[in-house]
Amino acid sequence: MADEILKVRNLTTRFFTEEGQVNAVEHVDFDVRDGEVFGIVGESGSGKSVTALSLIDLVETPGRITEGEVWYRDADLAEEHRDSHPEAVDGDYVDVRQLPEATRRWLRGPAFATIFQDPMSSLNPSITVGEQIAEAVEVQRRARANPRRTRSRTQGYGLGRLIAGAVLPSQSYVSEESEERAVELLERVGIPDPEQRAEEYPHEFSGGMLQRAMVAQALAGEPDVLIADEPTTALDVTIQAQILNLLTELQEEEDMSVVLITHNLGVIARMCQRVGVMYAGEVVERGSLEDVFENPVHPYTEGLLGSIPDIEDPAPRLSPIEGNVPSLLDAEMGEKCYFADRCPKAMTSCLTDIEEHEAPAATDDTDHLVRCILADREYDESEALGSAAKQG
Repeated sequence: MADEILKVRNLTTRFFTEEGQVNAVEHVDFDVRDGEVFGIVGESGSGKSVTALSLIDLVETPGRITEGEVWYRDADLAEEHRDSHPEAVDGDYVDVRQLPEATRRWLRGPAFATIFQDPMSSLNPSITVGEQIAEAVEVQRRARANPRRTRSRTQGYGLGRLIAGAVLPSQSYVSEESEERAVELLERVGIPDPEQRAEEYPHEFSGGMLQRAMVAQALAGEPDVLIADEPTTALDVTIQAQILNLLTELQEEEDMSVVLITHNLGVIARMCQRVGVMYAGEVVERGSLEDVFENPVHPYTEGLLGSIPDIEDPAPRLSPIEGNVPSLLDAEMGEKCYFADRCPKAMTSCLTDIEEHEAPAATDDTDHLVRCILADREYDESEALGSAAKQG
């Protein structure tokens, strides 16, 4: 069994809004192993993307990570901080949440990289694609030259040097080597005529090519963990397949670990070795792909799988999950299973805080954990909740 490169424990993220506290991510636990693709799946609004942003410390105001640990395996980093931050070091693992902000920023690139949902809004429309990728390469080159200083990323680069670079090419922030590397990365992700395309702007790229450019930018730092947040959103089926093939090829070549976030169960089944199912900010079921897909325990997981058309027998009607994802306002959530008001097997026992249980019959040598009382007992119709009780 491969070792874990990432261990997430009790990760909790809140948004403090005028309407009240929004519990976007609620005590999330999962592991990511060396060279594996770990999938996070769930409906829109379940907390998947906020979990990804929390991993790399990119949650913006009014959001804040209020609890949790993100243990990243890096023996050199652990040794460096063993004396200065002993509480953040456990063997070869470092809890990046307890490291200085400058160090967390430095980890974006060589340790963690992200492919964001919408490449059109993630790329600057006024700068060529090649230059944006070259900037990412240059940032990582400078960071490696002096990895523990924030200034090493920019070397004092400010407005004055920006103006000088616009007038004098010799004063440009991006080196010729980084520009060449950007072209290499564009070629590597399958963009034709990469030298010419590097001179074009984002609006001149198709959706699939923009997504490939985002992958190239993410690879600039040669990360250990790649977080792909809905990488096939808004792409047609053919282009989706191409992007997934590209991610598979790159993951295998680089032996990267990938956290794949999607609402598409077909993508999860194709790409992932293990999976976590999210609902209302919680991971309600996690385990190997076989365990979760073949032997689901949580009624929400069963509902997701029941909503998929059967290609071999399209005659039966689909069984959609009734209702909507609940409000994540703290004042409205209460201490109960958040799926109880939609669950066909909800019982009175569900109106309490539910802990994770081991699934009764795992088929794999990995853990199969479920945040549901049905993992510990059979459904009892005499304790079934009525619709009024569910809403209450």
